[in-house]
Amino acid sequence: MIKISSLIIAKNEEANIKRCIESQLNCIDEIFILLDDSTSDSSEEIIKTYPQVRYEKIKWLGYSETKSYGLTKLSHNWVLWLDADEELTPELQKDILDFKNSTPEFSAYSMPRRAFFLGKWIKHCGWYPGRVVRLFDKEKSVFSTNDVHERLNVNGAVGELKTDINHYTDPSIEHYYDKFNRYTSLAAKDAFKKKSKVSLADLLLRPIFIFVKMYIIRKGFLDGRHGFILSVFSANYVFTKYAKIWEASNKK
Repeated sequence: MIKISSLIIAKNEEANIKRCIESQLNCIDEIFILLDDSTSDSSEEIIKTYPQVRYEKIKWLGYSETKSYGLTKLSHNWVLWLDADEELTPELQKDILDFKNSTPEFSAYSMPRRAFFLGKWIKHCGWYPGRVVRLFDKEKSVFSTNDVHERLNVNGAVGELKTDINHYTDPSIEHYYDKFNRYTSLAAKDAFKKKSKVSLADLLLRPIFIFVKMYIIRKGFLDGRHGFILSVFSANYVFTKYAKIWEASNKK
């Protein structure tokens, strides 16, 4: 039987970490959490209530480097990478149990992700199924070096699991904008390495295109007001990212 380790990074995740851990208990052999040492809420106390969970407090190294370090601490070659605000659905738990009793045909596996924005599952806007590669052989996979939105680079073919992972991405507008400044800065830093000049068209047309793409082409209007708000916020995200690239190029 295949054994699987899960890898989670967390900072101030008291609202999410219990749900994330409990969704794995019946299908994952080792749960390992890297807890940011600047965490100031009750995350650590919650983690301690699960004796089967290993954790380590760590100084933040960035998304990619922190996860790469985490891989070196795991006992098993097959790894499930989860964010603290995600959970395995019962259907996905069963799929993982079936996988453990199989002979893997691929180096990694993707799964559809069901993302919740302001409490609602966003079925359109290009968000679903939004497949993510999360189950992988660590001997054949490495994390990209992106400062944000890091991904797995897999040496080999990627298969597909059919059932969903749940992602409780932004429970409130305040939460969304708490992340907004940090994420746009990191995304701008990544983009600046490739594109140091920003035109007026970048600032004007790219945000409009994102709104039209999400709200009209990807049928975000079918998600009601949630879809409209998300499409506007996403346009603002793109505008802010390019404005920050422009700012960095001027400073340079």
